Amino acid sequence: MEVNNRFVRSATIENLAKEDGEVTEKLIKLHSTLAKGEIGLIIPGYMYVHPLGQAFKYQTGIYKNDLIPGLKKIVDAIHKEEGKVAFQIVHAGLQTFSRLIGATPMGPSGDIINPVSMDYSREMTEEDIQESIEAFVEASRRVVETGADAIQIHAAHGYLINQFLSPFYNRRQDDWGGSDEKQFRYLKEIITKTKKVLPANIPLLIKLNTNDYTPTEGITPPLAAKYSEWLVKLGIDAIEISCGSTVYAIFNMCRGDVPVQEIAQAVPDYMKAMVEGIYQDMVGKYNFDEGYNLEAAKMIKPIIGNIPLILVGGLRHKAFMEEIIEKKYVDLISMARPFIREPLLVKNFKEEKQDKVACISCNRCLAAIPNNFPLRCYVNKFPEEKKPTTYFP
Repeated sequence: MEVNNRFVRSATIENLAKEDGEVTEKLIKLHSTLAKGEIGLIIPGYMYVHPLGQAFKYQTGIYKNDLIPGLKKIVDAIHKEEGKVAFQIVHAGLQTFSRLIGATPMGPSGDIINPVSMDYSREMTEEDIQESIEAFVEASRRVVETGADAIQIHAAHGYLINQFLSPFYNRRQDDWGGSDEKQFRYLKEIITKTKKVLPANIPLLIKLNTNDYTPTEGITPPLAAKYSEWLVKLGIDAIEISCGSTVYAIFNMCRGDVPVQEIAQAVPDYMKAMVEGIYQDMVGKYNFDEGYNLEAAKMIKPIIGNIPLILVGGLRHKAFMEEIIEKKYVDLISMARPFIREPLLVKNFKEEKQDKVACISCNRCLAAIPNNFPLRCYVNKFPEEKKPTTYFP
């Protein structure tokens, strides 16, 4: 697959689908606008492969064939603007809400608390594991039917594959855990079986955590480097590296401000004071640092050789992006929050209208998601603005 430039729109949850995961006109319009911005590769996300793997109410789904026509409209909208698209597929595992999926969230190990939902996980059975692997394979088949150019398997941010890969989440002592090789087995099975249903011209990408930042040690850069080497041997076509999780380490994942009031708005009244206290303690501890996954990239790139390495995480200045490409630390530049605020950013870079992004990393776009609001920039878009001035609608 050839892309027009080295920019990637990193996957997000857009919160614009229907409750069953079906694509809406707003979702199509969003991606059409991104494609008009001349981004080399657009990754819509993150699409849940199984009803028990849904993370949020308005998340896009890819768990049944009925969803294919809507997904195809996203592909067609991006292709119309001569862009390329890779669909990201995911299973939430224990990182969801029992009230959303109507069941106890499951993961590789039981009795792990989700500090956001306060749900405890149940341990997956062999049947659960095989069913979820097959769900990824079937989702990949559906991606091909939509006409998308590539697939990205989401193995980061604390979701199910990340849970199997991480010794923090995966406390099993059987064929699915207990050693690095056994922790990797779940992802290996998904890749091996998925590649059997993919045409030769469809690249398979992975999004991988380099540091989980969990309460006890999870994935660290050395373990991520080991996994990356194994991924190359399995024939993976590109690796995007990230860090953190949406429940244990969201502000490691998205450095910047901690929007305490906006997050607390999403919880019931009886929990507000507790949540405000928890997040108030985080204020000032996750200050923005440009390219905060770069050191991990420097460790991983020599190991994976010619396989493209995609870097996401706090990339804000064009000169910095050019430097890390020229020094061959990474191959592609991936951004999420900047494209939420400025979908035409790449076009503006090319036309030399700006040399840095306007995103101020206030993270109110993230806080919108648990409030069931759409993903968008929740501050005014004037460059001179320094602080957010509005609350959610």
